[in-house]
Amino acid sequence: MEELLTFNDGVYRTADRKISWFARIFPSVTFYCKFARIVYKAGWQAKRGLYDYETWSHSAHDVLKALESVGVVAEYHGVHHVRNLKSPCVFISNHMSTFETTCLPVAIQPLRNMTCVIKDSLLEYPVFKHVMRSRDPIAVSRENPREDFKAVIAGGIERLNKGVSIVVFPQTTRSTEFDPEQFNSIGIKLAQKAKVPVVPVALITDAWSNGTWLKDLGRIYPDRTARFAFGEPIEIEGRGAEQHRKVIEFIQRQLAEWRAAE
Repeated sequence: MEELLTFNDGVYRTADRKISWFARIFPSVTFYCKFARIVYKAGWQAKRGLYDYETWSHSAHDVLKALESVGVVAEYHGVHHVRNLKSPCVFISNHMSTFETTCLPVAIQPLRNMTCVIKDSLLEYPVFKHVMRSRDPIAVSRENPREDFKAVIAGGIERLNKGVSIVVFPQTTRSTEFDPEQFNSIGIKLAQKAKVPVVPVALITDAWSNGTWLKDLGRIYPDRTARFAFGEPIEIEGRGAEQHRKVIEFIQRQLAEWRAAE
């Protein structure tokens, strides 16, 4: 599958482009009009069985371009770690907003088939539910930890054995602050049982904020740079405690570097 992002010295960064006066004044309105069209088209395709992995990556690319069209700058670092993988893996990431659930596939999917662990409520969203169901995600309720754990382990192993990598957001909820105490080890445990590596992912995506009434649809802030970084694959040894610590340290280090640079 063709890569959709162009990397210079291993980094993708939004190029300079002309922003319309309307988008500058009304970035959220402009973006959501474009986003609605993207979701509607994807939902139409998914409902008819026409939404495959390649189509998903193109939809993610369209969402990224829609964000860039209103002034958001995005960066992707370390994608070569994904490109060089020899097997499926478990991506373990912090979680801030809808940005990563829609735009991580543009970097991962052209290189490796993937799906995500998601809230089961996303499978009931109008139109969007057809897209999510077509991607064969692992749905959890976040109300029963024991049942959620079983679903992630069983569903994750099944998909990994088919060559499909899994994206896991171990935080209990989205947050602009990273709290290691709220970052569980479910991704490590899945990788351990499936005998695959983990790839840590750090991100800052508050350019697409969480909404007050509908969390997935918050305000767009073009003055905030969105950043993604993939770390080196980590093989799981023993019970995985050391590898869990390494994932947390990678995320903390990246967030600290980005925030210091700002």
